[in-house]
Amino acid sequence: MSDISVRALGEDEWQTYRSVRLEALQESPDAFVADHTDEADEGEDFWRARMARSARLIAEVADEDRPVGVVSIGDTADEDAEDAGQLFGLWVAPQWRGRSVAASLVRRGSEVALERGVRHLYYWVGTENARGVAFASSFGFRPTDDRRPMRTKKDDPEAEQEIAMVLALGEDRR
Repeated sequence: MSDISVRALGEDEWQTYRSVRLEALQESPDAFVADHTDEADEGEDFWRARMARSARLIAEVADEDRPVGVVSIGDTADEDAEDAGQLFGLWVAPQWRGRSVAASLVRRGSEVALERGVRHLYYWVGTENARGVAFASSFGFRPTDDRRPMRTKKDDPEAEQEIAMVLALGEDRR
């Protein structure tokens, strides 16, 4: 198995993020709110602004000439949660799924969040995605009572719900 390294991208690496983000949108269109065509048309200013909003991490392996996974760490929408952050946009190239890439991204993402002063890291998972819930639970994410309609580009009132799962970071893991 190849060694997996995860690193945060700098703002000047917007083209690297753009490339892996567009690959994710194209390969897994139903997993994201965004649309590949719309984002592919965006220019440098859009991508630089996006890089400034959140930490963007990529997974790389020595025998690949491109990133094999991506995740973002950013703020939550809850203004009352000063010490909370959010893990989102997790994607792994299909040929690398099941090979610890996602786990490496989540581990490093948790470290980055903690370095930024985050004490509670949220991750939204589809309530019908048993594999996703089990994956998040394996890291210590615990379900909350917060639910919302699945955020996809389809406006379907019968759409699946998402559950907010939370991971306590730092020494006090309660």
